[in-house]
Amino acid sequence: MIYYLIRRLLVALPTMFITLSLIFFTLRVLPGDPALAILGDNATEEALNNLREQMGLNAPIWQQYLVFWGDILRGDFGLSIASGTPVINLIASNFSPTIILTLTSIFIGSLIGIPSGILSALRPNSFIDTVVRIVSITWVSIPAFLLGIILILIFSLKIDLLPSMGAGEGFLGTMYHLILPSFTLGLINSAVIMRIARASMLEEVNQDYIRTARAKGIPTGIVIFKHALRNSLIPVITVIGLDITALISGAVITETIFSRPGLGSLAVGAITTRDFPILQGCLILFAALVIIVNLIIDITYSIVNPKIRPS
Repeated sequence: MIYYLIRRLLVALPTMFITLSLIFFTLRVLPGDPALAILGDNATEEALNNLREQMGLNAPIWQQYLVFWGDILRGDFGLSIASGTPVINLIASNFSPTIILTLTSIFIGSLIGIPSGILSALRPNSFIDTVVRIVSITWVSIPAFLLGIILILIFSLKIDLLPSMGAGEGFLGTMYHLILPSFTLGLINSAVIMRIARASMLEEVNQDYIRTARAKGIPTGIVIFKHALRNSLIPVITVIGLDITALISGAVITETIFSRPGLGSLAVGAITTRDFPILQGCLILFAALVIIVNLIIDITYSIVNPKIRPS
């Protein structure tokens, strides 16, 4: 197991290096002058040049690249151009709302998607199976922004039951304000999990070893939950992992619709003001989270099915 973990870490490190390098060069070729964005159109060329020098933008690209990696290794993400606040502080203050939203959405999606997908697979072509498939197609067809608006119209404006914006204060306030946005993402997420769980379980229950287990008289519940469920969960884990990364980076829309603080809102604000240190810091964090989540998925594979480790 330790050898397996070390090998996965050695694969993750070059991936991180390539990804962060791509972020650096992509941001440097984007149109727009950060100095001009700060000082405005009426700034003199001398003032613009002084600010570019202060920000290190006049240095050759290879020097900027070395400074970039030096800062990353020291954990220094620079200062916000607009406010002068350390980027790491801004990211830290906006990190927890996005992570809480992501994890609750995954929890809701898994809670709905896995049992309904398995139930559907165990009763193929039944009424339950038909309902599950119709619901999953419906949820997956609705864009997140549209479902968010529908939920706001019903639960906030029509029956005035849930708040439509803000993050709330304290534990209960946070949970109360989290219901609508997390269900918006969770319902859509459940549709994908539901379909994968159904397809995976259908494939497993038709395998020869399942037929053999049933022929030996082993109770159906044990055959399903002890044998078929373990193997059928592997594709589901993959989907959940991919959903986590997609939800973290795709929190922009949901946080905007519900006026919530978070990394998505922070990144959008940075794009608007061309505050590229903040944008760069958010992209680095998103990339790091994607790689870490994929590493956790690989480790989870090996726990669910140890036969995977040698491969």
